[in-house]
Amino acid sequence: MAQIIFEAGNRGEKVRSDCWIGLEPRTSGGLQIELTSKVEKLYGESIRQLVREMMDFFGIANARIQVEDFGAVSFVLMARIESAVRKAGLDGGKRYLPEYVEEVPPPVRDRFRRSRLYLPGDQPKLMLNAAIHEPDGLILDLEDSVAPTKKDDARILVRNALRALEFRGSERMVRINQLPLGLTDLEEVVPHKVDVLLLPKIESPEQIHQIEAKVDEILSGLDEPRELFFMPIIESALGVINAYAIASASPRNVALAIGLEDYTADIGAQRTNEGRESFYARSAIVNAARAAGIQPIDTVFSDVQDMDGLRASVLEAKSLGFDGKGCIHPRQIRPIHEAFAPTPEEIEKAKRIVLAFEEAEKKGLGVVSLGSKMIDPPVVKRAIRTIDLAVKSHLLDENWRENHENG
Repeated sequence: MAQIIFEAGNRGEKVRSDCWIGLEPRTSGGLQIELTSKVEKLYGESIRQLVREMMDFFGIANARIQVEDFGAVSFVLMARIESAVRKAGLDGGKRYLPEYVEEVPPPVRDRFRRSRLYLPGDQPKLMLNAAIHEPDGLILDLEDSVAPTKKDDARILVRNALRALEFRGSERMVRINQLPLGLTDLEEVVPHKVDVLLLPKIESPEQIHQIEAKVDEILSGLDEPRELFFMPIIESALGVINAYAIASASPRNVALAIGLEDYTADIGAQRTNEGRESFYARSAIVNAARAAGIQPIDTVFSDVQDMDGLRASVLEAKSLGFDGKGCIHPRQIRPIHEAFAPTPEEIEKAKRIVLAFEEAEKKGLGVVSLGSKMIDPPVVKRAIRTIDLAVKSHLLDENWRENHENG
């Protein structure tokens, strides 16, 4: 009788930075490792040693293990081997975890989220060097970019990537699947220092509460619990109607995003670059987010070749009140950052407001005025944020405020 082979990973001529694993459990004969790799002379023995270590970790003494390597780094090999072991039901509830490759600071609630780059959770080749493009956030995606048959594999790969991928200061984000499948994702990724969970297709505050309860349960069982934030994504007419209730549903919410591909399909409209069909929804998201004290984040721009269209879309998003936009290709990051950067006029106005605020503080005044106009605290806060954004966009020296404060 032919033995069942449990498979994980990807194979084929176009596969890069990945591998395919075939695991055939046996009752005797020890471990038989069959490796095919273009780098076998350099790394063949280290790959075989990793296989042996993992089989020992999972208590598998007899098996045939096929490895077709297409340049996979260690954390990818680990994920694919563990996926095959789990499918065989031989994992015993154990997890083979790579070490963290960098110090992971605690997440920050109020930070710039101008750009967030989506990375398919089952495509390691797109993950490995993504941080060099310096997006504000890197999203390891478990939802739309992953085929239904690959969800289990992607979940383990994303977990390993959270530990072994260099984020270089980009916010560590994971988009989970739509409920109820997303609850399974939480078990795998929450313990591994995620900064923000993106919650797709949210239509009610009850969905946020369901996710929050599961996250709280997982975090409470960790030796070192840490903060974790949410970014719900509104993608339907019902979600738009309930936008404020969703935005204010949890203290973990730091941003509210809109996804227009699903939204326009839901309302029966064609999505256009002009965006007339989504003006109401986008305005509703901005108002709901601002009312809840969190950031409004715009949808992705789907044409990766149209840089002029992207810039126009970002400028429109900025004019509506959005703080950021999604990216589906690294080349979109710089135009988004440039378009969200404050204009010279905005910087000059912000400098005047900040200087007036500092002068009022020095004099111990309870009110701030600029000329004959009184300045409310939210205006001062927005001006300070404009200054910070100008510094981050390299439009203003970071010592500007310090120099003025020191006279």
